[in-house]
Amino acid sequence: MGKINGFMEFSRKGMQYEPVEKRIKTYKEFAVQLSDPELQNQGARCMDCGTPFCQPNCPLHNIMPDFNDAVYNGRWEDALKSLLSTNNFPEFTGRLCPAPCEFGCVLGLIEKPVTIKNIELSIIEHAFREGWIRPNPPAVRTGKKVAVVGSGPSGLALAAQLNKAGHEVTVYEGADRIGGLLRYGIPDFKLDKSVIDRRMDIMRADGVKFVTKASVGKDIPAKKLTAEYDAVALACGSTIPRDLPIPGRDAKGVYFAMDFLAQNNRRVAGDSVPKTVEILATGKHVVVIGGGDTGSDCVGTSIRQGAASVTQIELLEKPPATRTQGTEWPIFPGPRMFSTSSSQEEGCAREWSVLSKEFLKDSGGNLKGVKHVKLKWVSPSKFEEIPGSEGLYKADLAFLAMGFLHTNPKGIVEELGLQRDERGNVKTGPDYQTSVPGLFAAGDARSGQSLVVWAISEGRECAREIDLFLTGSSRLESKNKTLATAAR
Repeated sequence: MGKINGFMEFSRKGMQYEPVEKRIKTYKEFAVQLSDPELQNQGARCMDCGTPFCQPNCPLHNIMPDFNDAVYNGRWEDALKSLLSTNNFPEFTGRLCPAPCEFGCVLGLIEKPVTIKNIELSIIEHAFREGWIRPNPPAVRTGKKVAVVGSGPSGLALAAQLNKAGHEVTVYEGADRIGGLLRYGIPDFKLDKSVIDRRMDIMRADGVKFVTKASVGKDIPAKKLTAEYDAVALACGSTIPRDLPIPGRDAKGVYFAMDFLAQNNRRVAGDSVPKTVEILATGKHVVVIGGGDTGSDCVGTSIRQGAASVTQIELLEKPPATRTQGTEWPIFPGPRMFSTSSSQEEGCAREWSVLSKEFLKDSGGNLKGVKHVKLKWVSPSKFEEIPGSEGLYKADLAFLAMGFLHTNPKGIVEELGLQRDERGNVKTGPDYQTSVPGLFAAGDARSGQSLVVWAISEGRECAREIDLFLTGSSRLESKNKTLATAAR
């Protein structure tokens, strides 16, 4: 795979970013693609390893050695064919995925791993530029109708795969635009919304129908869908945020992160936001509570709005900068290993082992500070407050970015009496089918909050199960089959 000894000849060169002082003045994407010759050199670094651990590390089981080799040899169409065999939306994962594949790269044992994520994004963008991504509706329709509830990455993957199988697919979305988390949860500087629109144009031309402003279980009875469609798939995400019930929680200026991010995305899209509900960080001191991706997005958005200061705090202790016991190669360490996001690089104070104790208010009920204390972790699940470490963060705004608990228990879940698991997610069997026959669930609604790449994987696997349910057989790809084929 790649060039013999290419990993010895070429050094890793990843995605390049525009300077901080330039990019924070706009909400546009700031990543700069490498040239084709540079990408070929990066593809050349892929080793002819006996077992490509990059592949099982990927939730989609992308065939990285194949498309790396194809890029190195200038066979871009072959690279695209390999990539699309496992991933419906490389333009999303190439921008948003934390690249667990690269943590499984064998080269990563001795050198910096192959820049797989960058190559993946370059392949799909090259294909769009060349006009290779065109509508390809199925030649034969099965006559079966499927409704998909939710248009995030899982719902879109479900729709694309089921349509490919020849079923008539309609996607229902409660918001005014298609995209779900991609549209309203991810800032434009990480994912320009024209990228979503470009893909939606292809899917519509392929025959997928989209219905917006249609909240199932509210605007549309769930039983209406189960009666009118041969199968229904729930991909409505994990939408209940984790709250912070401490004194002063009702202060004006304390918001859930998604309220802030979704509003700003609407503003960037040209929508008007009433002054009465406007959330702006301009000239304000901002505290972001939560150290994950959502918190990082709040940091980048606050900086672009012109915040006076941004502080991001995390309950857990600062993770190590290198692998440790429990995160040995080829394990994807995720948040258990220190990293710095592009937003955090733009200018924010970061602190760990911090417990928020109280939101302080002025006489008008407005937030003026966050009272906190430092922690000492005595075990992975137990901490102690450090005496005398109490402090106060000056804050006009506080964003709660501590993750999500589960999908909404109201609406469609309540109406149909769906069973839920111990975490509050929709309970399914191994075939992704819920307690109601013919009703399936996938993505965060089924498995809980996770990565975009996992959502796409869930959607693809669920689509195959629905195809089997409707027709008794399926020609849709399975990631387990892909992995077995690659191993041979």
